[in-house]
Order: sequence, then structure tokens, then C-alpha cells
Amino acid sequence: MSQLQTPENLSIKHRCYLGLVRLLARLPLWVLQATGALIGRCVYRVSASYRQHFNGNLTQAFGVEAAIRIGRNARAEAGRAIFELPWLWLHTRAEILRTIRRVEGWEHVQAARAAGKGILFLTPHLGCFEITAQYAASHVDASPITVLFRPPRQRWAESILRYGRTRVGMDVAPADLSGVRRLIRALKSGDSVGLLPDQVPPAGQGAWLPWFGKPAYTMTLAARLAQTGASVIFAYAERLPKGKGFILTCAPPVAPLPLDDLEETAAAINVNLMQLICRCPDQYLWGYNRYKMPRGGDAESHRQTGAQVESER
Repeated sequence: MSQLQTPENLSIKHRCYLGLVRLLARLPLWVLQATGALIGRCVYRVSASYRQHFNGNLTQAFGVEAAIRIGRNARAEAGRAIFELPWLWLHTRAEILRTIRRVEGWEHVQAARAAGKGILFLTPHLGCFEITAQYAASHVDASPITVLFRPPRQRWAESILRYGRTRVGMDVAPADLSGVRRLIRALKSGDSVGLLPDQVPPAGQGAWLPWFGKPAYTMTLAARLAQTGASVIFAYAERLPKGKGFILTCAPPVAPLPLDDLEETAAAINVNLMQLICRCPDQYLWGYNRYKMPRGGDAESHRQTGAQVESER
């Protein structure tokens, strides 16, 4: 396991948090995932707000009957996704890569690099979303890769995240205008960029677009990066049962993205993300409040957009 340095002047409480993460990272991956499955089910039972978002999102996507069936395992998978993170952040690159049992579609990445294009990896919160950038950073076909990074408020947590995401072939860009410029420069230089595009951005940085038949405030940054001419690759790592590892899948868009219009591009990206999620829906993080208002958002514009989306269905 890699060595993580403790930041200076941490409180005793935060040192304990950091020690707990280190302790968890020493456990076998299958133990962490089994523990996470149990915790995931418990959180669903005790948190009414989490349960409401979880059930509402799943039902919106697949209907009541399918939501009940998918939800049984999805509650456990959400816990597995969280509890495997310390292992992925603190173990060596070689140890992490050994958990990837198979890679499908990597030839699309190789073709993009051979053409001299930058590569934009778009990964939803599906399966093991941390491992895709790690794999890309370790291969000459996709390295170096830069990922967007918004530091958490606690320094102890920032030290772990920054340590896990700044290894050989991998760098981070701040989640601000300077960071966006760095991502654009990287793609125009033929390098790779990794992004999780299914998060609600702040007001003014997205558009209300369909997400499983309902308007969701969608970041337009992914569309803006796609407009640089980079090759867009949708990637996710499916979690195998009993800690047996992951299957990494890479795929180009199902149809060429309409790059002339920013919102149409973002909507097309949503379509591709939803198709990935439908491949293994029980491994998506359904508890996230995907339909929430962005910070500083306008409720009236949300209602008007919602009515427009419903009229188009």
C-alpha cells in the first residue's frame, strides 16, 4: 500500500478520521465491499431523504416494478461504491490495475490517440468510477490525463483525494475557470481529460435537459470540451461480485454528437450516459438528488423547462 503523509496542524478528530481511512484501506477489497453492502442497506433504511431520492430516481427511470427489482441490489452496490474508495485511493497503481479483469473497447482509445486527437473520457457515477482514470493514466494510449478536482472543505479529506488522483500520468485541475482552461488546453494538445458529467453544476453552468424523461440541470462543460474536436469516449467499470474485480468498458457515442449547439451536445451526452446506466442499472448511485435546483437557481425557469420537456414526450 502507498504511503500517505499526514498534513500538518490537523486536529485530533481529523487525525482520527485520516487514521480510519488508512485502516480501512488495509482491509481486502472484498471485505470493504461486503461491509459497504451492509452499510448501504442500513443507510437506505434509516435515512428518509436518501430513501426518497433513491426510490424516486429509480421509479422515474424504470417504473415501479423494475425499480423494486433493481433497488434490492442497488442499495448494496451504493455502499460498495463508497467503501471501496479508501482501497483505490491508497493502494499502489499496480495493485489497483490487477483488479481490472477485462477491458472492452480500448481500441477506440487507441484509434483516437493514433489520430492525434485529445480524448475526453466521460464517466457517470456507475460502478467503480474512480478506477477509469487510473487505468487511462497507466497506458500510453491515454496518458497523461487531467481530471477536474473540487477540494473538500476538510484538509484531511483533501490530502487523501489529492494523493489518490495525482499519480504518474495523472493530474488534477481546479473546478473553476482556470481549471476549465487547463482542460481545454490539454485536449487541444492531444492529451486526455476525465470528467463525471452527471452532477448538478452551479447555476449558470448548465441547462435543464431531459434525464430519464424529466428535466435535470445538466452541466454543459462536457459539451464544451467535446467541441474542442477531442474524441469522446464513454467509460465505466462494472463491479464483479465477491470482490473479484472490475470490467472496464469504453465506447464512442452511439451517434455523432451535434457539436454546433452546446445544449444539443449536452442532451446527446445525457442520452449516451443513460444508455450506459441501463447496462447495469443496479450499480448507479440512485440516491443522488439529480433533479435538485442548482445553487442560485431560478425555480420559475425550472417549472417552464419542465413543462416544455413534458410536452415533448
